Amino acid sequence: MRRLELTEWRTSAPHALTMDERETLRAALPSLAIDIAAGVEGKWTLTPDSMIGAVEAGDLSVLIRPKIGIPRLLSLACYAIGKVKFQSSDFDFPEEYALPDALALALGKAARRAFLRGLLHGYIGREEALFTIRGRIRFDEQFRRRPGILLPIEIRYDEFTDDILANRLVKAAATRLARAGLRSRRARNELRWVLGMLEGVSLCEWAPNSVPEVTFDRLNEHYRNVITLSRLVLRRGEFQAHRGGVRASGFLMDMNAVFQEFVTVALREALGLSEKDFRERGISSLDTDDRVNLRPDLVWRHAGRHVFVGDAKYKYIASGRIPNADLYQVLAYTTALGLPCGLVVYAEGERRPATYMIRNSGARLEVVSLDLNGSIEDMLGRIEVLAEQVRRMRDEAGSLRDVA
Repeated sequence: MRRLELTEWRTSAPHALTMDERETLRAALPSLAIDIAAGVEGKWTLTPDSMIGAVEAGDLSVLIRPKIGIPRLLSLACYAIGKVKFQSSDFDFPEEYALPDALALALGKAARRAFLRGLLHGYIGREEALFTIRGRIRFDEQFRRRPGILLPIEIRYDEFTDDILANRLVKAAATRLARAGLRSRRARNELRWVLGMLEGVSLCEWAPNSVPEVTFDRLNEHYRNVITLSRLVLRRGEFQAHRGGVRASGFLMDMNAVFQEFVTVALREALGLSEKDFRERGISSLDTDDRVNLRPDLVWRHAGRHVFVGDAKYKYIASGRIPNADLYQVLAYTTALGLPCGLVVYAEGERRPATYMIRNSGARLEVVSLDLNGSIEDMLGRIEVLAEQVRRMRDEAGSLRDVA
């Protein structure tokens, strides 16, 4: 199998690609830009967008690395999902590993720590028809299903078992990663160990938007890291496509979604707000008839009123200028919500801070960048600074409404 190694938003060196290979890439990765290499006859350059990970399609194996590095990516994603602060030592794999391999190693390491005391057990309610009494007899079901018949007996009981949600999540994540075409033998061995430990646990499937959460207490706190990684794998990851004659599979993660979720969750924590008051993808409308929907990334509501609105943008800006569409978008938010200012948060390196005063409206659009370098604590420290800016914008909105 031929391997292609790419980096998000970075144009590759020229590659010799047949027509079939180009069509395979277009079918498997529609967002991948494939262009004729300038000055090199018969070769092509490849430019991925914000989707990173690994995909196998036909005879091609494509690896797309994040520009911030996999350890930092996992730190951001895990905090966004479970507010867990992983350290760099938790991701002690070679930087050249593909994303699914890195996740498999991290999941295996977290599982070994969690399983040191043995698998977590819990009570699960069962309802069965048995020939012996166990628990409580379900008299209503017994009379309905077997009137006048003594055996079997409909009963309800609690079973102490390892087949509980926490273990099911880990097994589902390990199974999904095992299907991702791992390149590393070490990663495959880690997953075999995890799946062997969970042999008696049910294998469940969840849609990415319906992966259940686990409530932690002193009894299961040692499972927090492995559950966070498992939910990350299940919420963002597996990729399968069948377009035309091309079958593609692998593990992809959208950096736009990771960045947006991290900014939302980290800002909410820094501001000390609930998910009800500060959330992502808040829904509003531009027109009075509610026909033009708006979905800002960052929305703060207080006492039934909007006091802040913003957007988080991970996108790559090749020209160094903010796309007009980004400013138009946030201006529409501020106008519809009656706010004096709006905020655009870019990833560091894509945009310098700037302020735009809008003609004939008095509205102000502020653009900031969030540095993603360093540890998770470093990034959260920068979020604290950003939170102060958000509070000032909140106060400004509140003072104008008080005057009105």
